[in-house]
Amino acid sequence: MMDRYNVRTDLALEQRERFVSDQIEIPGVAVEETYDDMCEVRVTTVRIETENGAAVMGKPVGNYITLEAPKMAEADESYHREISGKLMEVLEGCLPEKEDGQSILIIGLGNRNVTPDALGPLVVEHLDITRHLVKEYGKYALDGEADRLVSAVVPGVMGQTGMETVEIVRGIVEETEPDFVIAIDALAARSVRRLNRTIQIADTGIAPGSGVGNHRNAITEETVGVPVIAIGVPTVVDAATIVGDSIEEYVAKCRDEGMRENKEHLIPPYLYGMFVTPKDIDETMERTSYTISEALNALAAGQAHI
Repeated sequence: MMDRYNVRTDLALEQRERFVSDQIEIPGVAVEETYDDMCEVRVTTVRIETENGAAVMGKPVGNYITLEAPKMAEADESYHREISGKLMEVLEGCLPEKEDGQSILIIGLGNRNVTPDALGPLVVEHLDITRHLVKEYGKYALDGEADRLVSAVVPGVMGQTGMETVEIVRGIVEETEPDFVIAIDALAARSVRRLNRTIQIADTGIAPGSGVGNHRNAITEETVGVPVIAIGVPTVVDAATIVGDSIEEYVAKCRDEGMRENKEHLIPPYLYGMFVTPKDIDETMERTSYTISEALNALAAGQAHI
């Protein structure tokens, strides 16, 4: 039972918070935090610098940048425009050194038929795809706005294709030779308040499905041959976590330390492996996917502002 109660989260920030709450410092892990008053966005960078830090955190060495925007789940176009601009700034800082004609391959991970897992495919739907046009007519066919060439693919999931996603991506990379890959996927969070209000950018690549215990082979520079930037938004939370938090709050009120330590025994077994998503997930996913696609379109066009 103890093993099953392991908290599932794809967010490096939440993984780090578990140790902070216990007042434990992790050697080889550095944290930086800034707050933008104008767009009310908190940007936290968790930098895993050593293999020891990676082992403790359960994540590869690299940088994990989290944008927390409490109002991102709201239908406010001007606010989402601000988030797109902030996301583009962060992405610019993660990308390899810029060269003329840089090529981006964008991978929309997930299952289009399952709404909480449809972020990647939805983002791809809103992208300005330019590689074929620039290859055929040159960037001036787009009024000189194509600073980077963009191609994209939605590889589906193994149940639909019978192939590991990394196999598909590796084949496309070998054929089209992009300078780097950007992979977009839905994530799992530890905290309900971060659902659809948080964007994580990682320069370490991504392991599709890891947050819900469905581990697939990772898409990284080592496995596909070019740098991989991952963009993710948490859309689900473990049901057992919600129940566990409620029990912990109740136990804390009762001031019964013994019960607090054994709270996992009070969680019904059928809740393990069950994930919960907000009821307005359809609308939220449409807005969030558009916000991310606008940042990527601006990045490709080389725009300083959105």
